[in-house]
Amino acid sequence: MTAMSSRATNRGSRRRSLFSYACAVLLGLCLAMAPGAMGRTARSAAIAGAAQSGQSGAGGDLASVSATLEQCVTAVAQAERSATFSGEMTTISGGAHMAMRIDVQEQLPGEAAFHTITAPGLGVWRTADPGVKTYKYVKQVTNLSAPAFYRAAMHFRWLNAKGHAIKVLERHTARCVQPAPPPNPSIPAATSTFSPVAG
Repeated sequence: MTAMSSRATNRGSRRRSLFSYACAVLLGLCLAMAPGAMGRTARSAAIAGAAQSGQSGAGGDLASVSATLEQCVTAVAQAERSATFSGEMTTISGGAHMAMRIDVQEQLPGEAAFHTITAPGLGVWRTADPGVKTYKYVKQVTNLSAPAFYRAAMHFRWLNAKGHAIKVLERHTARCVQPAPPPNPSIPAATSTFSPVAG
């Protein structure tokens, strides 16, 4: 009895599978006969895919920016320590001018977060000449404390013909690590250049 009941259930499953297959074939024929509806479905799927990927229909609206630690020089003498940062941006559609600002941030031992430091030439907006497609700005800071971490906060701004900001972005560079100097200043230590540290 158990075996017969099981076979009956299997046959019923095969009938349901055949019925589902037939429905699927009929549905496909109906969709093929309605190109307008199919076009709307395809357009909806394309729009949803673009929204999920974060892409814009106009390629000129996709701004390209970079924030880079170009060089990190350590030394025993504080005056010889330096960090060089650069930022780069490209134009977007509707933008008449590009502007960039570099804020250098410091984190000392015992501090939980970076804080912005003040120095000549920092925290000032630099504007590219009209018509420039790619704008790069480089800034070096010297006389760094040690031990400490340094990084740059790059601010990017695109302005229209009336001077109004139409897009704003911010990026951070890798960290420049300034290790503690030797405890005895009389011990010579060679100046070295460190590779950028991600952070």
